[in-house]
Amino acid sequence: MKKPATDFLLIDVSNSFTKLAFASRSRIGRASRIATPILTAERIARILRGRDSVTVVVSSVVPKKNRAIKRAAGDRKVIWLTSQTRLNVRIDYPNPKTIGADRLANAVAVAKLYGTPAIVIDFGTAVTFDIVAAGNAYIGGVIAPGLEAMTNFLYDRTALLPRISLREPRSAIGKSTNQAMLAGAIFGYRGLVREILQRITTEKSWKGRVRVVATGGYAKLIACKLPEVDTVHENLTLEGLRLVGCMNSSRGTPTNI
Repeated sequence: MKKPATDFLLIDVSNSFTKLAFASRSRIGRASRIATPILTAERIARILRGRDSVTVVVSSVVPKKNRAIKRAAGDRKVIWLTSQTRLNVRIDYPNPKTIGADRLANAVAVAKLYGTPAIVIDFGTAVTFDIVAAGNAYIGGVIAPGLEAMTNFLYDRTALLPRISLREPRSAIGKSTNQAMLAGAIFGYRGLVREILQRITTEKSWKGRVRVVATGGYAKLIACKLPEVDTVHENLTLEGLRLVGCMNSSRGTPTNI
């Protein structure tokens, strides 16, 4: 059975998980997720089977996985998102090569979909804050430990504290070790996000309304109780990759997004 025609395979390789989705020039399809340690050329090749005309668009912060993607892509065109790639944002940053590709994808997406000035909060292995100023200028950001990394650290480094499943706490006062850890994790993390946002907005002289968009694995859990966050976009990074694919192929960027 012939597979439906698509333009891109989008691959966002992060330290913990890799997200993949086929996309047309105007929208992304259903996203899937693979643990990055088990991402192989064979797995990617199976996903690509029968789609010879697809362009592969990649943001990767795990360089050792890039060879597997190249091998799986074969003769297909591969667009690697870097600071040298054609983007809809200009980079006002001392060393652009050090900006993570996922962060650039988020900046591309937020500028196109929500306008600027904007702040993207990406809740991944680390939580990143990326600022795109008016005029679509990427000016920098903040990197802090991710929510799961912080809770796993407690489990790994203490003899009696358990590994916890992250969810909304019932109360700020825990009646068990699990409840106490959960309250500290979720309420404490919201405090971290709120303080960083406040510092960013205080330091920068903004013109116009600043849009705050959250994405990543724990975006819904943390951002749902943060009035500072305007919206949660689960696949913002993949949307950025789709736009990058459009901008770096011959037909240009579609206007009907």
